[in-house]
Amino acid sequence: MHLTRILRPIFMRRADAWRRNSVVPERVQTAELMKLVRKARSTYIGETYGFESITSYNDFAARVPVSDYTSLRPLVERMIAGERDILWPGAVRNFAQSSGTSDGKSKYIPITPDGFKRNHYQGGFDVVAHYLASNPDSRIFSGKAFILGGSFANELSLKPGIKVGDLSANLINNINPLANMVRIPSKDIALMADWTQKLPRLVEAASKCDVTNISGVPSWFLTVIKEVMKQSGAESIHQVWPNLEVFFHGGISFKPYRRQYEHITDTTKMHYLETYNASEGFFAVQTDPLRHMMSMLLDIGVFFEFIPLDQTGEKFPDAATAWTVEEGKTYALAITSCNGLWRYAIGDTVRIESRYPLNITIAGRTRSFINAFGEELMVYNAEAAISSTCAKLGCAVSNYTAAPVYAGDRSRGRHQWLIEFATPPRSTAEFAEALDKALQAENSDYQAKRAGNLFLDPPEIITGRHGVFDRWLAITGKLGGQRKIPRLSNDRKTIDTLLSLNNQ
Repeated sequence: MHLTRILRPIFMRRADAWRRNSVVPERVQTAELMKLVRKARSTYIGETYGFESITSYNDFAARVPVSDYTSLRPLVERMIAGERDILWPGAVRNFAQSSGTSDGKSKYIPITPDGFKRNHYQGGFDVVAHYLASNPDSRIFSGKAFILGGSFANELSLKPGIKVGDLSANLINNINPLANMVRIPSKDIALMADWTQKLPRLVEAASKCDVTNISGVPSWFLTVIKEVMKQSGAESIHQVWPNLEVFFHGGISFKPYRRQYEHITDTTKMHYLETYNASEGFFAVQTDPLRHMMSMLLDIGVFFEFIPLDQTGEKFPDAATAWTVEEGKTYALAITSCNGLWRYAIGDTVRIESRYPLNITIAGRTRSFINAFGEELMVYNAEAAISSTCAKLGCAVSNYTAAPVYAGDRSRGRHQWLIEFATPPRSTAEFAEALDKALQAENSDYQAKRAGNLFLDPPEIITGRHGVFDRWLAITGKLGGQRKIPRLSNDRKTIDTLLSLNNQ
């Protein structure tokens, strides 16, 4: 039975709905906002800001301030303690734990019942819909989906019934039982917290299955796939999973990993589809396999606002909407969602690639950049430069981070990069020179600061020992799941800790 062919029409209806909605963003997004406001009018947040009398986006933007997690934390803590009707109607029992804020604590993002159904799971459905729309001969449902998840490990004292952990753990734990028939690993393996025990169990389970699609963070899945190949004695993962056809990836840029995946897969069979599924919600998916950008999902319980970068600290910025953004401009993203987040600045910056449909690329984090010398180096500059450098020199990067080194009495400032190579270059000095040229090609401000070695010295490359980034994640309680390495930092807190580990 060709199950994919039978199910395909159901998914195509969603792909068609996206096409219709993409040309009327104001109508679709305004309707989403009004649904959210109406549903939450009797909550604490709704009564505080008078949701009862909000009838338009302008009312909403004038009355509700933009928030970050620092301002949200007290309300979330009340929700975790069991209080009802705070940010969303009823009790919220699931929270996604993600990297902390400046106070060093983790963030706990509410996942409401509506957030599961209308946003996260609907977004996952839409991903498959767009993949099938681009690949009519797919047989994705003929085998298993391998979904790589995290755990519920946390340091909180929780009341019975409250779950706090990785987003992926929450999604796996609450998934429709029917979906467990077509996915691996089993829930008990998927939710294991200790990765030293979890990895061999994942490999054992996956090696026995006909896997047709995989979903997860590129860096983590690369480790799992290599272990599966090692156990099977395979040179390509398609020798183990001959029907593998697509990797649904997200969380970090795929650019530094693309060549590594090409080396271990049959490139004539493999497809890749990028998703934007954060702890705060499911926002976008790549709809065209030939264009490396993602289309915003406008009708799944999220209202989007785009804040100019020079107004990110303001409570009432002159924000753009899905129908007023400017093509080619980079904004900080704020969301209002059925997860109980109201004008919440999630910390990501996005570049508007087109308006109809609303296509974006992720530019980086609002706090993930280096601008110590006026160079304004963003994550997307770094990703592109590393990708082109690796392609030129035939090497591959597993993980990296970079930070400034400030000028001394006899030296200018420079960028210091700690890089763990999967395939090392012939010469670190050659890599540094090629990376420097690539960064200048990607970023005119960096190029200006490097001109003539007058303001900024060449970058310094330090080779990371194998596993140093994993050790850092482990000691910070972030190992596994969808936890990520800070790529660029404007201070040295992260890189100094990593360098200390690297020298041990």
